[in-house]
Amino acid sequence: MFNTNIFMRYAQLVLGPAGCGKSTYCSAMVKHGVDSKRTIEVVNLDPAAEYFDYEPLVDIRDLIHLDDAMEDEELQFGPNGGLIFCIETLLENADWLEEKLGDVDDDYILFDCPGQIELYTHLTVIRNLVELLHRWNFRLAAVFLVDSQFMVDGAKFLSGTMAALSVMVNLELPHVNILSKMDLLSKSAKNQMDRFLEPDPHSLLADMEQTHSKWHEKHKKLSEAIGRLIEDFSLVRFYPLNLQDDESVADILVTIDNIIQYGEDSDVKAKDIDEPDPDDED
Repeated sequence: MFNTNIFMRYAQLVLGPAGCGKSTYCSAMVKHGVDSKRTIEVVNLDPAAEYFDYEPLVDIRDLIHLDDAMEDEELQFGPNGGLIFCIETLLENADWLEEKLGDVDDDYILFDCPGQIELYTHLTVIRNLVELLHRWNFRLAAVFLVDSQFMVDGAKFLSGTMAALSVMVNLELPHVNILSKMDLLSKSAKNQMDRFLEPDPHSLLADMEQTHSKWHEKHKKLSEAIGRLIEDFSLVRFYPLNLQDDESVADILVTIDNIIQYGEDSDVKAKDIDEPDPDDED
């Protein structure tokens, strides 16, 4: 897929529903890069963003803002339609994006994406962006964030798992699922979450049965089938992320770096074999 005769670049597509902590994640990774003397840039792809704590390398709002699409008298888009239109406009102006990105070898860029979940689960617009970045010789990983505060019972965890699986199938990229905001969980919620990090579908289903909900009683067989799918194919795993813990941030970054093979080429180039010293020989 990649042309090894030209410079190589690396990127994370930071995905997830609104409010899951994507921009905060990007800011933390930039700070970690500074602390470890490593350059990590961020591209803001959310045309509705109001605030983020990083200086973007590229900002889609310099090309088009969500308000532009919503206030246009001919378009008359709502928030969701307008957001899709903005991303499509970005793709139609690929030359603008390519120029803004530059062409630095070993670039490491985080693409901070919008919080509209359907962009990743079944629409093709982000997939088209992936194909574009591949043509520009980026090695990509999808990083899907889910707020851990909404994943502390079996039903919600199963729902989040299916959302992650849908993104994986739609984008067909190396994929890392992250439980964000672990630092905000209570001690009891953290203990509950530990059961889900290596999910046992039988445990999840038992947890759901304790709720005695009419929905679960009616769709029990469906829930069991989903649980077997997760168990039989080991398709989804979540990594906990505590942004207050530097080691947790470093572990996540190393995991993603290994997936996209960041640093492997430079390690090979930098590895020298010392010539034997004749004076050391007997």
